[in-house]
Amino acid sequence: MSTSEGLRHEAERCLRALAGDHARLRDDQWTAIHALVVERRRALVVQRTGWGKSAVYFVATRLLRERGAGPTVIVSPLLALMRNQIEAADRAGIHARTINSANTDDWERIFGEVEAGEVDVLLVSPERLNNPDFRDLVLPKLAAGAGLVVVDEAHCISDWGHDFRPDYRRLRTLLADLPPGIPVLATTATANARVTQDVAEQLAGDDALVLRGALERESLRLAVVALPTAEQRIAWLGEHLDRLPGSGIVYTLTVAAAHEITGYLRERGHEVAAYSGQTDPAERLQAEQDLQENRIKALVATSALGMGFDKPDLGFIVHVGAPQSPVSYYQQIGRAGRGVDRAEVILLPGPEDRDIWAYFASLAFPPEHIVRSTLEVLENAGRTLSTGALEPMVDLNRARLEMMLKVLDVDGAVRRVKGGWTATGEPWVYDRERYDRVTAERRREQQAMLDYIATTGCREHFLRAQLDDPAAAPCGRCDNCTGDRWSADVTREGAAQARDRLHRPGVDIAPRRMWPTGVKDDLGVSGRINSDQLPETGRALGRLTDIGWGNRLRELFASDDADVPADMVGAVVKVLAAWDWTARPTGVVTIGSHSRPRLVASFGRRIAEIGRLPYLGELAPAAEPVPRRHNSAQRLRSVWNALTVPADLAAALPDAPGPVLLVDDRVETGWTMTVATRLLREAGAPAVLPLVLATPN
Repeated sequence: MSTSEGLRHEAERCLRALAGDHARLRDDQWTAIHALVVERRRALVVQRTGWGKSAVYFVATRLLRERGAGPTVIVSPLLALMRNQIEAADRAGIHARTINSANTDDWERIFGEVEAGEVDVLLVSPERLNNPDFRDLVLPKLAAGAGLVVVDEAHCISDWGHDFRPDYRRLRTLLADLPPGIPVLATTATANARVTQDVAEQLAGDDALVLRGALERESLRLAVVALPTAEQRIAWLGEHLDRLPGSGIVYTLTVAAAHEITGYLRERGHEVAAYSGQTDPAERLQAEQDLQENRIKALVATSALGMGFDKPDLGFIVHVGAPQSPVSYYQQIGRAGRGVDRAEVILLPGPEDRDIWAYFASLAFPPEHIVRSTLEVLENAGRTLSTGALEPMVDLNRARLEMMLKVLDVDGAVRRVKGGWTATGEPWVYDRERYDRVTAERRREQQAMLDYIATTGCREHFLRAQLDDPAAAPCGRCDNCTGDRWSADVTREGAAQARDRLHRPGVDIAPRRMWPTGVKDDLGVSGRINSDQLPETGRALGRLTDIGWGNRLRELFASDDADVPADMVGAVVKVLAAWDWTARPTGVVTIGSHSRPRLVASFGRRIAEIGRLPYLGELAPAAEPVPRRHNSAQRLRSVWNALTVPADLAAALPDAPGPVLLVDDRVETGWTMTVATRLLREAGAPAVLPLVLATPN
């Protein structure tokens, strides 16, 4: 037996320990393993979900460890993925541990196990790569002693990819600094030709081995069901969920939609659970386990469950709302049907999808003048600034600011250190052409998703072509290929029940309780907001991201200023009737508006009329509209002097001995309502109850 044959025989033995006695290595799996173990090369494997990419690095790890190599370091994006991989490794006798934000108390012990040679695989979240202590003290030793480095979900490296993550860009530096002879494996199931080329270049220039296979999924039955309204889509799901095989995932585009749909399905008697990035980690883990063990019919999830969840017998995936990229869609549906002969994949698109896409697009990399101003602030500070200290000086909310800083860090213009960020003084170029090209690519992907919904051709062929799969061909299984379509019928009772649920009015508005950092010097406030200046918990008719009232509210705010619509007044009356206030309001005050004076004034006066409450007047707005600001400190500064209490309103407040209902069109950051409440409380209002039509989420 040749050396190569002997090694393959050994690799097959490892694979059977991992996947069972029936398992056999695919040719490309063996090619990749041989390249890593024998040739110590860098390889990129682009293969469909369920093909066995994790088997490549686990088998390679076993072979390398038996030959005296150090542990494998896997950069993996999601905790769900890490948990599944650790379980899979254990089955093959591979000791795997993980370092992530959820287990910081275990880090010291894990590092000790690594140094003692007791760990075969160490999984690291990409965010750890820029933790100053980890980056400067742990990572160099870890990389120098690694036997193999694996980049999972490698499409995240490329800003051409559908799920680009700035932290992943640090891998270019990590890979460039690896000692010679340490093999590298990158894997993904969702990379088109452009992303594949980009990732391969970041791996090893022209020297990377690229193994790309056909993306056909013979078990998937793709379909689109077109229904005109949100309530009909949700009703359809409620009436068809039990007809779908096994257990599965219902994807939504927003957190609000996930909770709305979960509530509706539970009311219809379905065992389901909500899952999003905002779900408590312990609850997420429990929800994953419940689905794994078929204790629930479905997880109703956002894209937080997009990567890493491994359940081979997943019987269906339904999308309520279309993702904005065919590549992203194919990645998500790839979770289904890995270990069953047939899995149903159904898309329920809606007209509101484009509004949600536009919202996510608004969170893209900021324009050049904001980036330049941020760099200038850091340079002039002459010291380290935390994100919180930097935020009041930059017109970005926290999430976008942190994303921008991560990109600037990778570009070398700033550096994350203990306590925050510093400017490096290195020149930085705003690559406008590239950002514009990426933006154009995102728009092309959105149009392609609309084309997928409308196509009369093979749906799987369409998606595989979007991934530049050279083997793309008609599947013969989808609704267009077979003519076998899901009925779009919904019972009148089901539609009514869904309408009642989605249009059930009322969302809590929690008051701001802390003044933002950085405003003490100019505004004179800091720390906790005094209790005698706080509003009570308020109410909004609905969220702009809802699939129920959200659709109507988005239409309202997209149109010209007008009187409040009658149906919204009726719904707000229901909100008021269900409000569990400790004392009934005794008067109504509106917040003066430059953008929608008719809407706000008519809203306040109608509520006063229906509730038989005195309309006390309006907080007068400044002469000029305040500029729109995106973070707390800047927003508070802009509204601090933007409202005043007119004399007639001040005189009327003593006639309202109980709480005042404070009416506006919408709450965004909450600072306008906070300032208005402070003014009213100082003018004598004993309590303030905020009431608005809309809140963002």
